[in-house]
Amino acid sequence: MTRITASLIASLVALPTLTGCSSSAETLPPLTEEAIAAVSGNPGAPTRQLARQVDDVFIKDTIGETRALVVMHGGEIAAERYAPGYDADTRFISWSMAKTVTAVMIGMLVADGRLRLDESPPIPRWQRPGDPRGEITLRQLLQMRSGLRHTEAGNPPYESSEVRMLFLDGRDDMADWATAQPLEAEPGRTFEYSSNTTVILADIAARVLTSATDPESRREAVDTYLKNRLFGPVGMDSMVPEYDASGTLIGGSMMHGTARDWAKFGEFLRNGGSVRGAQLIPRKWIDFMKTPSPRSSYYGAQTWLNRDSGIDQDDTAPDRGPKSMFAAVGHMGQYVLVSPEQKLTIVRLGHSDAPQRKALIPELSDIVDLYPGR
Repeated sequence: MTRITASLIASLVALPTLTGCSSSAETLPPLTEEAIAAVSGNPGAPTRQLARQVDDVFIKDTIGETRALVVMHGGEIAAERYAPGYDADTRFISWSMAKTVTAVMIGMLVADGRLRLDESPPIPRWQRPGDPRGEITLRQLLQMRSGLRHTEAGNPPYESSEVRMLFLDGRDDMADWATAQPLEAEPGRTFEYSSNTTVILADIAARVLTSATDPESRREAVDTYLKNRLFGPVGMDSMVPEYDASGTLIGGSMMHGTARDWAKFGEFLRNGGSVRGAQLIPRKWIDFMKTPSPRSSYYGAQTWLNRDSGIDQDDTAPDRGPKSMFAAVGHMGQYVLVSPEQKLTIVRLGHSDAPQRKALIPELSDIVDLYPGR
């Protein structure tokens, strides 16, 4: 939704040991059984330090409400914990983490030869003679540089393009509303984060998957494609995408899945689009998703990058973690953090406002710091 991310990543900061200084150890509350139980038998990091950092993510009131946390290392669950009222079967809303899923779907369609990155996508109103929007390419949409007048965060909020599309005059046919907006800049010229743009991508997917225009056919075509090509092979069996009244996937913000399934998605990305040796999407597409946009050093293709305060959006804080780390990030503090060089995926789901998210990112960085690189 709003740009809720930043550079959670760049110089690894050494985590003080809990046993090296007796005075520091005495100031820390004892670890509870719940904290210890959250860590697996072989977590790939010091057990008590990992338990302490996971505990902090749940008990510190300055970072908001953490409802689920899954840490995966080397393909195995290193730590997993849930707040009261939530468990491994709870489906959590993605908010903008869905954008990264939509980018994978588009990549599969490109690999299938049904779309081309540097051509104008099949949007009828843009193909009319003289319409300048016909110059917008699929690549530019993926990299959030279409030039369309899409204002993600407005003041007052109900005037933002995102709110109008999702909840007000655009809600019944979101793609129609989003594609109808005029240009405010030359296509490709400027970066502007936009949930409207990702809904356009979802509409494009429906258009190439079916020639039918009725909502049910559009919904079924996209739903079947996602299940057969992505969710099923990756093992994301809990996933429930939402569609608007016209049958368009709300691909920028509305997918529901368990914390474990979001972790599986992160692992799929960490492994370059491969699952158990099967390459579901060309590795070069995942590389493209992680490559900075020409107009943004901290954003790739529907994916946040750990550089120039991309993941945490706090320009005053030092970057932490590897520069190769990237993330799917959602409104109110939803994160799938992926660090390939550490063989690490961290999923945090919950409810944190903007100031709380600035405090949350360092806590997640403390977990990242426990794991060495290759």
